Amino acid sequence: MSKSNILVPMDFSEQSIIALGQSYNLARYTGSTITLLHINDGKEQNAKAKLDKLAVDVSAESGLPVDVMIVKGDTYDQVLKTAEKLEAIVIVVGFNPPSKWVIKLIKKSPCPVLTIKGKNHRNGCENIVLPLDLTKETREKVVKAIEFAKFFKSTIRVISVRLIADRKHENKLIAYSHQVQRFIKSKNVPCTIKTLEGTDVAKLVINYADEENADLIMIMSMGEQTIKEFFVGTTAQKIVSLSEIPVLSIRPTKRKGTAGSVLGS
Repeated sequence: MSKSNILVPMDFSEQSIIALGQSYNLARYTGSTITLLHINDGKEQNAKAKLDKLAVDVSAESGLPVDVMIVKGDTYDQVLKTAEKLEAIVIVVGFNPPSKWVIKLIKKSPCPVLTIKGKNHRNGCENIVLPLDLTKETREKVVKAIEFAKFFKSTIRVISVRLIADRKHENKLIAYSHQVQRFIKSKNVPCTIKTLEGTDVAKLVINYADEENADLIMIMSMGEQTIKEFFVGTTAQKIVSLSEIPVLSIRPTKRKGTAGSVLGS
């Protein structure tokens, strides 16, 4: 594809409309077209007319190019297929738990997935929370966080999180968080670090993000979960499901094309 696309699944629910609004800044900073995708299950009357009108309204409001697509079939399958076809750089999806298809999508998506669960969000992105563990997969997101922060002039708030029962990795994790902070600052991006310890990693991350008035939590979405791989398994799913703050889930896979350099792998 010659143009980059941000894919927004649209079922006309309040949450999907909120998610659509959160796609505007991403599209501006990446020079992308917003593609509205509706999966026609026969329940929505006049879906084509509604989607076309929405596209006109969004384009007028945001000043961005907007495309529309209507397909039939299973929601998960069609969102995944469309993302692959368009070589989307990110999928922005309104999330109403449990929404199992969204969790499944996060695990398999060829591009990052931004889940929007909360109702109220600020424009822009002042604070990015970046949880760290010691896996190679989570290290990949440091560079992506820097790219994202430079676009939005954000502060990256690095947190090293450990379970009380797993103190054998404590020194390595603290040392690594300081190393990451130095690296981020060397790229002229503001960065803070904090160490958290508890029995529920997901709640520690979410509570900290709330305290810091964060606009985004960045996590990895795949991997074999061990005691130190907090952010690539069931804990990642819990963060996505519970967080009222948008969560960007990044799957550590390599993708072709230059458009994906901003948000892709």
